[in-house]
Amino acid sequence: MTDAMRRQLRSGAVRSYANLKIIDLLERERVPATFFLTGMWVEQYPALTHRLAANPRFELANHTYGHLAFTPDCYGLPRVPEREMTADVARTFDLVAGYGGRQTRYFRFPGLCHDRKALAALAPLGLTVVDGDVVSGDPFAKSWRPVVRAALTGVRPGSVIILHVTEANAPMTDEALPHILAGLAERGLEPAPLSEVLGQG
Repeated sequence: MTDAMRRQLRSGAVRSYANLKIIDLLERERVPATFFLTGMWVEQYPALTHRLAANPRFELANHTYGHLAFTPDCYGLPRVPEREMTADVARTFDLVAGYGGRQTRYFRFPGLCHDRKALAALAPLGLTVVDGDVVSGDPFAKSWRPVVRAALTGVRPGSVIILHVTEANAPMTDEALPHILAGLAERGLEPAPLSEVLGQG
């Protein structure tokens, strides 16, 4: 969730940035997942955040407040000033904490873009930065097949697959997910919450 995305919702240009089909599938199939939430998304979807927090198979993690970039030239994202980086991420931890559930100190940078300055700014927060070795490319995908192919190519035990639950700008993810889960099963791989993958669960 960004300022621009929130404006689109309020104007009616976009129906939703919360893909309930994904949540329904994960719940129905009892699939664990770790959700990296922006503070803005939590504020926009408090009931859904409560739903995620109430599921013992889901973990909640931090993806900044408004999805601003922490480095220059990060996919065209507006940049958070260096002096505000720590407060931005701390604000989101505080927001998410109010929902209970399986809280983590995991953090993912928007666009996976970070440098030494960004890491130094966040060091006082005692968080664990998580990137991802399997980037599905689901944002703005026009078909589910390339998303499945990207997610399953090179996946191995311990991989972190990045997918998005933001329906309007990742419209193929709900169609791709059943095929991804089936492909993982064929490879003998089982989804797990991030704390388990990192050996901290």
